[in-house]
Amino acid sequence: MKMTLTAIKADIGSIGGHIQPSQRVLETVTGHVRQHQKGLLIDWHVSYTGDDIAILCTHTGGVGHEGVHKLAWDAFKAGTDVAKDQGLYGAGQDLLKDAFAGNVRGLGPAVAEMEFDERTAEPFLFFAADKTDPGAYNLPLYQAFADPMTCSGLLLSPGMFQGFSFTIMDVSHVEADRVITLNAPEDLYDIAALLRDPERFVVESIHSRQTGEQAVAVSTTRLHNIAGKYTGKDDPIMLVRVQGSFPATGEVLAPFHLGAYVAGFMRGSHAGPLMPVRQNTGTSFFDGPPIVSCAAFCVHHGRLTSPVDAFAHPYWDRIRDRISDKATEIRRQGFFGNAMLPFSELEYGGIVKKLADLEERFTVRPPETQ
Repeated sequence: MKMTLTAIKADIGSIGGHIQPSQRVLETVTGHVRQHQKGLLIDWHVSYTGDDIAILCTHTGGVGHEGVHKLAWDAFKAGTDVAKDQGLYGAGQDLLKDAFAGNVRGLGPAVAEMEFDERTAEPFLFFAADKTDPGAYNLPLYQAFADPMTCSGLLLSPGMFQGFSFTIMDVSHVEADRVITLNAPEDLYDIAALLRDPERFVVESIHSRQTGEQAVAVSTTRLHNIAGKYTGKDDPIMLVRVQGSFPATGEVLAPFHLGAYVAGFMRGSHAGPLMPVRQNTGTSFFDGPPIVSCAAFCVHHGRLTSPVDAFAHPYWDRIRDRISDKATEIRRQGFFGNAMLPFSELEYGGIVKKLADLEERFTVRPPETQ
Protein backbone atom coordinates (compact mmCIF):
# COMPACT_ATOMS: atom_id res chain seq x y z
CA MET A 1 0.00 0.00 0.00
CA LYS A 2 1.42 3.40 -1.01
CA MET A 3 1.01 5.71 1.92
CA THR A 4 2.03 9.24 2.91
CA LEU A 5 3.33 10.29 6.31
CA THR A 6 2.91 14.01 6.95
CA ALA A 7 4.05 15.88 10.05
CA ILE A 8 3.39 19.62 10.47
CA LYS A 9 4.40 21.64 13.53
CA ALA A 10 3.96 25.26 14.63
CA ASP A 11 4.28 27.58 17.62
CA ILE A 12 0.91 29.32 17.91
CA GLY A 13 1.11 30.61 21.48
CA SER A 14 2.21 29.48 24.91
CA ILE A 15 1.81 30.11 28.62
CA GLY A 16 4.27 32.21 30.58
CA GLY A 17 6.48 33.03 27.60
CA HIS A 18 8.07 30.34 25.45
CA ILE A 19 7.24 27.40 27.75
CA GLN A 20 4.37 25.25 26.47
CA PRO A 21 0.93 25.59 24.84
CA SER A 22 -2.19 25.78 26.97
CA GLN A 23 -4.56 22.85 27.32
CA ARG A 24 -7.31 24.82 25.58
CA VAL A 25 -5.12 25.48 22.56
CA LEU A 26 -4.12 21.81 22.36
CA GLU A 27 -7.75 20.73 22.64
CA THR A 28 -8.77 23.22 19.95
CA VAL A 29 -6.15 21.95 17.47
CA THR A 30 -7.03 18.33 18.27
CA GLY A 31 -10.75 19.00 18.02
CA HIS A 32 -10.39 20.75 14.66
CA VAL A 33 -8.45 17.83 13.18
CA ARG A 34 -10.95 15.33 14.58
CA GLN A 35 -13.90 17.26 13.17
CA HIS A 36 -12.53 17.95 9.69
CA GLN A 37 -10.25 14.98 8.88
CA LYS A 38 -12.89 12.66 7.44
CA GLY A 39 -12.18 11.84 3.80
CA LEU A 40 -8.63 13.21 4.10
CA LEU A 41 -6.76 11.24 6.72
CA ILE A 42 -6.46 7.58 7.62
CA ASP A 43 -5.09 8.30 11.09
CA TRP A 44 -3.52 11.14 13.08
CA HIS A 45 -1.83 12.10 16.33
CA VAL A 46 -1.35 15.49 18.06
CA SER A 47 1.48 16.23 20.52
CA TYR A 48 3.66 19.10 21.68
CA THR A 49 7.36 19.69 22.30
CA GLY A 50 8.32 22.87 24.09
CA ASP A 51 5.89 25.52 22.87
CA ASP A 52 5.25 23.85 19.49
CA ILE A 53 2.23 21.72 18.55
CA ALA A 54 2.71 18.92 16.02
CA ILE A 55 0.13 17.16 13.86
CA LEU A 56 1.27 13.77 12.56
CA CYS A 57 -1.02 12.06 10.06
CA THR A 58 -1.29 9.28 7.48
CA HIS A 59 -3.12 9.50 4.17
CA THR A 60 -2.91 8.45 0.52
CA GLY A 61 -2.84 11.91 -1.05
CA GLY A 62 0.91 12.14 -1.58
CA VAL A 63 3.44 14.74 -0.49
CA GLY A 64 2.20 18.33 -0.46
CA HIS A 65 -1.49 17.40 -0.58
CA GLU A 66 -3.44 20.67 -0.49
CA GLY A 67 -6.34 19.34 1.57
CA VAL A 68 -4.09 17.83 4.23
CA HIS A 69 -1.96 20.96 4.49
CA LYS A 70 -5.05 23.18 4.67
CA LEU A 71 -6.47 21.02 7.45
CA ALA A 72 -3.30 21.60 9.51
CA TRP A 73 -3.24 25.32 8.65
CA ASP A 74 -6.87 25.77 9.66
CA ALA A 75 -6.28 23.81 12.89
CA PHE A 76 -3.38 26.09 13.76
CA LYS A 77 -5.46 29.18 12.88
CA ALA A 78 -8.24 27.96 15.18
CA GLY A 79 -5.69 27.35 17.92
CA THR A 80 -4.26 30.83 17.35
CA ASP A 81 -7.69 32.39 17.90
CA VAL A 82 -7.90 30.64 21.26
CA ALA A 83 -4.33 31.66 22.12
CA LYS A 84 -5.23 35.29 21.44
CA ASP A 85 -8.40 34.96 23.51
CA GLN A 86 -6.31 33.63 26.39
CA GLY A 87 -3.65 36.29 25.94
CA LEU A 88 -0.92 33.70 25.38
CA TYR A 89 2.55 34.81 24.41
CA GLY A 90 3.48 34.67 20.72
CA ALA A 91 -0.02 33.80 19.53
CA GLY A 92 0.24 32.66 15.90
CA GLN A 93 3.92 33.54 15.69
CA ASP A 94 4.80 30.71 13.27
CA LEU A 95 2.01 31.60 10.86
CA LEU A 96 4.06 34.05 8.81
CA LYS A 97 1.47 34.67 6.11
CA ASP A 98 -2.12 35.83 6.39
CA ALA A 99 -3.74 33.28 4.10
CA PHE A 100 -3.26 29.67 3.02
CA ALA A 101 -1.80 29.32 -0.47
CA GLY A 102 -2.16 25.63 -1.32
CA ASN A 103 0.70 24.35 0.86
CA VAL A 104 2.04 25.34 4.28
CA ARG A 105 5.65 25.21 3.05
CA GLY A 106 6.86 28.78 3.06
CA LEU A 107 4.07 29.91 5.37
CA GLY A 108 5.96 29.29 8.62
CA PRO A 109 5.05 25.84 10.03
CA ALA A 110 7.67 23.08 9.88
CA VAL A 111 6.80 20.25 7.46
CA ALA A 112 8.31 16.76 7.08
CA GLU A 113 6.64 14.19 4.87
CA MET A 114 7.33 11.21 2.64
CA GLU A 115 5.41 8.80 0.42
CA PHE A 116 6.34 5.12 0.21
CA ASP A 117 5.05 1.59 -0.31
CA GLU A 118 4.21 0.36 3.16
CA ARG A 119 6.20 -2.66 4.28
CA THR A 120 4.59 -5.63 6.05
CA ALA A 121 5.98 -4.15 9.26
CA GLU A 122 6.54 -0.39 9.00
CA PRO A 123 8.21 1.10 12.10
CA PHE A 124 9.20 4.76 12.09
CA LEU A 125 10.30 7.52 14.45
CA PHE A 126 8.89 11.02 14.71
CA PHE A 127 11.34 13.57 16.11
CA ALA A 128 10.26 17.06 17.18
CA ALA A 129 12.72 19.70 18.39
CA ASP A 130 12.29 23.12 19.94
CA LYS A 131 14.64 26.06 20.47
CA THR A 132 16.95 24.96 17.66
CA ASP A 133 17.14 24.64 13.87
CA PRO A 134 17.19 21.76 11.32
CA GLY A 135 20.99 21.64 11.42
CA ALA A 136 20.65 20.08 14.88
CA TYR A 137 19.89 16.77 13.12
CA ASN A 138 23.05 16.86 10.95
CA LEU A 139 25.38 15.01 13.31
CA PRO A 140 22.87 12.36 14.53
CA LEU A 141 21.95 11.56 10.90
CA TYR A 142 25.59 11.37 9.83
CA GLN A 143 26.34 8.95 12.68
CA ALA A 144 23.20 6.83 12.19
CA PHE A 145 23.41 6.51 8.38
CA ALA A 146 27.13 6.82 7.56
CA ASP A 147 29.24 5.87 10.58
CA PRO A 148 29.74 2.14 11.33
CA MET A 149 31.05 3.08 14.79
CA THR A 150 27.42 4.03 15.57
CA CYS A 151 25.45 2.04 13.00
CA SER A 152 26.77 -1.52 13.06
CA GLY A 153 24.11 -2.37 10.49
CA LEU A 154 26.36 -0.81 7.84
CA LEU A 155 28.67 -3.78 8.48
CA LEU A 156 26.17 -6.47 9.48
CA SER A 157 23.02 -5.94 7.40
CA PRO A 158 23.18 -6.86 3.69
CA GLY A 159 20.35 -4.39 3.04
CA MET A 160 22.66 -1.52 4.00
CA PHE A 161 25.95 -2.59 2.39
CA GLN A 162 25.54 -0.09 -0.47
CA GLY A 163 25.07 2.81 1.95
CA PHE A 164 22.81 5.84 1.73
CA SER A 165 22.51 9.02 -0.29
CA PHE A 166 22.25 12.36 1.53
CA THR A 167 20.39 15.29 -0.02
CA ILE A 168 21.72 18.45 1.59
CA MET A 169 20.28 21.98 1.23
CA ASP A 170 22.15 25.27 1.32
CA VAL A 171 19.63 27.17 3.48
CA SER A 172 21.50 30.46 2.98
CA HIS A 173 20.64 30.55 -0.71
CA VAL A 174 17.76 33.02 -1.03
CA GLU A 175 16.36 32.66 -4.54
CA ALA A 176 15.43 28.95 -4.55
CA ASP A 177 16.25 25.59 -2.98
CA ARG A 178 19.93 24.88 -3.66
CA VAL A 179 20.67 21.21 -3.00
CA ILE A 180 23.33 18.57 -3.54
CA THR A 181 23.12 14.77 -3.29
CA LEU A 182 26.17 12.92 -1.99
CA ASN A 183 26.69 9.19 -1.45
CA ALA A 184 28.07 7.44 1.62
CA PRO A 185 30.59 5.94 1.88
CA GLU A 186 32.29 7.29 -1.29
CA ASP A 187 31.57 10.96 -0.53
CA LEU A 188 31.92 10.62 3.24
CA TYR A 189 34.46 13.41 3.65
CA ASP A 190 32.45 15.72 1.39
CA ILE A 191 29.33 15.05 3.45
CA ALA A 192 31.26 15.80 6.63
CA ALA A 193 32.70 19.00 5.14
CA LEU A 194 29.18 20.32 4.54
CA LEU A 195 27.43 19.04 7.67
CA ARG A 196 30.08 20.59 9.93
CA ASP A 197 28.34 23.94 9.22
CA PRO A 198 24.75 23.26 10.40
CA GLU A 199 23.67 26.88 10.03
CA ARG A 200 24.17 26.75 6.27
CA PHE A 201 24.17 23.14 5.07
CA VAL A 202 21.36 20.93 6.37
CA VAL A 203 20.22 17.37 5.60
CA GLU A 204 16.87 17.45 3.80
CA SER A 205 16.41 13.73 3.10
CA ILE A 206 18.21 10.39 3.03
CA HIS A 207 17.55 7.47 0.67
CA SER A 208 18.70 3.85 0.58
CA ARG A 209 21.08 3.29 -2.32
CA GLN A 210 20.14 -0.39 -2.46
CA THR A 211 16.37 0.02 -2.76
CA GLY A 212 15.98 3.72 -3.62
CA GLU A 213 13.48 4.04 -0.76
CA GLN A 214 13.39 7.18 1.33
CA ALA A 215 14.51 6.71 4.91
CA VAL A 216 14.49 10.28 6.28
CA ALA A 217 12.55 13.50 5.76
CA VAL A 218 13.58 16.67 7.65
CA SER A 219 11.65 19.94 7.78
CA THR A 220 14.54 21.75 6.10
CA THR A 221 13.55 25.06 4.52
CA ARG A 222 14.93 28.51 3.83
CA LEU A 223 12.57 29.80 6.56
CA HIS A 224 14.89 32.58 7.66
CA ASN A 225 14.52 34.05 4.15
CA ILE A 226 10.74 33.77 3.78
CA ALA A 227 9.86 37.08 5.39
CA GLY A 228 12.77 38.94 3.77
CA LYS A 229 14.68 38.91 7.05
CA TYR A 230 15.92 36.49 9.69
CA THR A 231 12.82 35.05 11.41
CA GLY A 232 14.00 32.35 13.77
CA LYS A 233 15.41 28.94 14.41
CA ASP A 234 12.72 26.85 12.63
CA ASP A 235 12.19 24.29 15.47
CA PRO A 236 12.54 21.24 13.19
CA ILE A 237 10.72 17.92 12.90
CA MET A 238 11.93 14.72 11.29
CA LEU A 239 10.52 11.38 10.13
CA VAL A 240 12.85 8.35 10.09
CA ARG A 241 11.91 4.88 8.84
CA VAL A 242 13.81 2.17 10.72
CA GLN A 243 14.70 -1.55 10.66
CA GLY A 244 15.08 -3.85 7.66
CA SER A 245 17.19 -2.07 5.04
CA PHE A 246 17.36 1.01 7.28
CA PRO A 247 19.24 1.49 10.57
CA ALA A 248 17.70 -0.07 13.66
CA THR A 249 15.75 2.13 16.04
CA GLY A 250 18.57 2.02 18.57
CA GLU A 251 21.13 3.07 15.96
CA VAL A 252 19.08 6.17 15.15
CA LEU A 253 18.51 7.05 18.81
CA ALA A 254 22.07 6.43 20.01
CA PRO A 255 23.69 9.64 18.65
CA PHE A 256 21.38 11.78 20.76
CA HIS A 257 23.25 10.72 23.91
CA LEU A 258 25.98 13.22 22.99
CA GLY A 259 23.97 16.37 23.65
CA ALA A 260 25.85 18.14 20.86
CA TYR A 261 25.95 21.92 21.01
CA VAL A 262 23.46 23.41 18.55
CA ALA A 263 22.09 26.83 17.69
CA GLY A 264 19.05 28.18 19.51
CA PHE A 265 18.43 28.29 23.27
CA MET A 266 17.38 31.68 24.73
CA ARG A 267 16.05 34.12 22.07
CA GLY A 268 17.26 31.66 19.44
CA SER A 269 20.63 33.39 19.69
CA HIS A 270 22.89 31.10 21.71
CA ALA A 271 24.58 27.70 21.59
CA GLY A 272 23.29 24.92 23.82
CA PRO A 273 23.35 21.12 24.12
CA LEU A 274 20.48 19.24 22.48
CA MET A 275 18.60 17.41 25.25
CA PRO A 276 16.44 14.31 24.49
CA VAL A 277 13.20 14.75 26.46
CA ARG A 278 9.99 12.86 27.12
CA GLN A 279 6.90 13.47 25.01
CA ASN A 280 4.95 16.64 25.82
CA THR A 281 7.79 18.35 27.68
CA GLY A 282 7.96 22.13 27.95
CA THR A 283 11.03 24.34 28.30
CA SER A 284 12.43 26.09 31.36
CA PHE A 285 16.15 26.89 31.69
CA PHE A 286 16.97 30.03 29.65
CA ASP A 287 14.02 29.13 27.38
CA GLY A 288 15.68 25.82 26.81
CA PRO A 289 17.90 24.02 26.63
CA PRO A 290 17.34 23.00 23.01
CA ILE A 291 15.19 19.87 23.25
CA VAL A 292 14.16 16.97 21.06
CA SER A 293 11.43 14.37 21.61
CA CYS A 294 10.93 11.10 19.77
CA ALA A 295 7.73 9.09 19.37
CA ALA A 296 8.10 5.56 17.96
CA PHE A 297 5.23 4.15 15.88
CA CYS A 298 4.29 1.27 13.65
CA VAL A 299 1.82 1.91 10.86
CA HIS A 300 -0.28 -0.75 9.12
CA HIS A 301 -2.59 0.10 6.23
CA GLY A 302 -2.24 3.70 7.36
CA ARG A 303 -3.34 3.02 10.94
CA LEU A 304 -0.97 4.21 13.65
CA THR A 305 -0.22 2.28 16.79
CA SER A 306 -0.17 4.18 20.05
CA PRO A 307 3.23 5.90 20.28
CA VAL A 308 6.07 4.67 22.44
CA ASP A 309 8.07 7.46 24.07
CA ALA A 310 11.60 6.64 22.89
CA PHE A 311 13.36 8.97 25.35
CA ALA A 312 11.35 7.91 28.43
CA HIS A 313 13.61 4.95 29.22
CA PRO A 314 15.60 5.30 32.50
CA TYR A 315 18.86 5.37 30.49
CA TRP A 316 18.01 8.84 29.21
CA ASP A 317 17.49 10.24 32.71
CA ARG A 318 21.23 10.07 33.32
CA ILE A 319 21.89 11.55 29.88
CA ARG A 320 19.59 14.45 30.73
CA ASP A 321 21.51 15.06 33.96
CA ARG A 322 24.80 15.26 32.07
CA ILE A 323 23.36 17.51 29.37
CA SER A 324 21.90 19.77 32.08
CA ASP A 325 25.45 20.26 33.36
CA LYS A 326 26.64 21.12 29.84
CA ALA A 327 23.82 23.64 29.44
CA THR A 328 24.58 25.27 32.78
CA GLU A 329 28.28 25.61 32.00
CA ILE A 330 27.89 27.25 28.61
CA ARG A 331 25.22 29.66 29.84
CA ARG A 332 27.60 30.77 32.60
CA GLN A 333 29.69 32.18 29.74
CA GLY A 334 26.85 34.61 28.99
CA PHE A 335 27.24 36.67 25.83
CA PHE A 336 30.89 35.89 25.27
CA GLY A 337 32.44 33.96 22.39
CA ASN A 338 30.95 30.62 21.34
CA ALA A 339 28.17 30.85 23.93
CA MET A 340 26.34 33.30 21.65
CA LEU A 341 25.81 32.79 17.92
CA PRO A 342 27.77 34.82 15.37
CA PHE A 343 26.37 38.07 14.05
CA SER A 344 24.92 36.46 10.89
CA GLU A 345 22.76 34.05 12.94
CA LEU A 346 21.44 36.30 15.70
CA GLU A 347 17.66 36.07 15.79
CA TYR A 348 16.89 39.32 17.57
CA GLY A 349 17.54 42.53 15.67
CA GLY A 350 18.42 44.84 18.57
CA ILE A 351 22.10 44.01 18.50
CA VAL A 352 22.15 44.53 14.72
CA LYS A 353 20.97 48.12 15.22
CA LYS A 354 23.35 48.59 18.14
CA LEU A 355 26.35 47.52 16.07
CA ALA A 356 25.23 49.72 13.18
CA ASP A 357 25.08 52.71 15.54
CA LEU A 358 28.51 51.90 16.93
CA GLU A 359 29.94 51.59 13.43
CA GLU A 360 29.43 55.33 12.92
CA ARG A 361 31.41 56.08 16.05
CA PHE A 362 34.55 54.24 14.98
CA THR A 363 37.48 56.37 13.80
CA VAL A 364 40.57 55.43 11.84
CA ARG A 365 43.83 56.58 13.35
CA PRO A 366 46.32 58.08 10.94
CA PRO A 367 49.59 56.18 10.60
CA GLU A 368 52.19 57.28 13.07
CA THR A 369 54.79 59.63 11.63
CA GLN A 370 58.08 57.80 11.23
